[in-house]
Amino acid sequence: MKAEIITIGDEILIGQIVDTNSAWMAEELNKIGVGVTQITSISDTPVHLVNALDDAQLRADVILITGGLGPTKDDRTKKVLAEYFQSSLVCHKPTLEHVTAFFTRRGLGVNQLNKDQALVPECCEVLHNPSGTAPGMWFENNEKIFVSMPGVPFEMKSIMLEAVLPRLKKINGGGVIVHKTVQTIGIPESILAEKLEEWEDALPDFIHLAYLPNPGQIRLRLSAFGNDETQLRKAVELEIEKLKKIIPEAIFGYNNDTLAVVVGKMLMEKKATVATAESCTGGQIAHSITSVPGSSGWFKGSVVAYSNDIKTDVLKVNPNDIEKHGAVSEQVVRQMADGVRKLCNADYAVATSGVAGPDGGTEEKPVGTVWIAVASPVETIAQKFTFSNNRERNIIRSSQTALDMLRLVLENK
Repeated sequence: MKAEIITIGDEILIGQIVDTNSAWMAEELNKIGVGVTQITSISDTPVHLVNALDDAQLRADVILITGGLGPTKDDRTKKVLAEYFQSSLVCHKPTLEHVTAFFTRRGLGVNQLNKDQALVPECCEVLHNPSGTAPGMWFENNEKIFVSMPGVPFEMKSIMLEAVLPRLKKINGGGVIVHKTVQTIGIPESILAEKLEEWEDALPDFIHLAYLPNPGQIRLRLSAFGNDETQLRKAVELEIEKLKKIIPEAIFGYNNDTLAVVVGKMLMEKKATVATAESCTGGQIAHSITSVPGSSGWFKGSVVAYSNDIKTDVLKVNPNDIEKHGAVSEQVVRQMADGVRKLCNADYAVATSGVAGPDGGTEEKPVGTVWIAVASPVETIAQKFTFSNNRERNIIRSSQTALDMLRLVLENK
């Protein structure tokens, strides 16, 4: 079964609000094996809804609509749906009673606009809205299902959970979709696709692969379609085991794992601590670490050594090395990592120094040049990277790469 989602409202199109309804609905539909093929946002103009309905039913079995069901004049969805399905608006007495009780409980009077909330197309099945006054409406036409719901998120969710999802699950016959995301880092998308070509081509027909790139990271989402959830999960895990043999060092986690979470767990298991010394990343690594609940158990502290004075006075970097090799150099970043490790009395430390951009680069060290070091109780390693000319991406990629270097050190110790 395939579904499409139509959200109605000029407030979405002008960016006044973010459409969170569609994301929630798509996630819930996936849980019952209903795939979403398209999400469309349209204005409150009737012709746009008619066109959207015409288009959606050519592709989908279920069309879910949110928005345009309020008591004001710009809420036209009910009237358009009545005309679309060649029906007339009639008063639904149970809804009128609900609306009256809704306002009476709040000590408010009921005006005609409120009462008009009980008007629904005669051909629809009314879906009770326990959280508001605008009911949901279920239509069936040309072997297609159309469901209209309020745009207010908590009202839509109530109707979906109580009336729509259970019914769609029954109609769909128990179909399920199982997703698992593999988090990878360190391999560009094109090279990763080349490495995985043979494995990808051999995937069973019921398992689909999607590449989801982020700065410095690629998420590989495996989606399995079928009726037996247990068997689908086993099949996905089998393919992931094969994947781990192809790119073992690139995989750092699954689903919603972040590098900071993964590294934190590794440090906690080792009963070890870490500190950071950051120049070009400006505290981004420390921010990533401290965003994880419980990080005080493994994170000692950070020095944002943006100026050379802080590098020399606080982290004890040799000023002669800065003068000779520059702040963005292997010699300096190694000393930064060693310095903050000693200063914070930590077991491990990471350090960054680079040219984030958009200016400040030279022919020898162009924008995007970054040195990263990781200090451990055994040794200090350092590596040079050349990223892009975009400052924000450089900061993110440098931070993620630094955490990944720490992860690899922890795996090998």
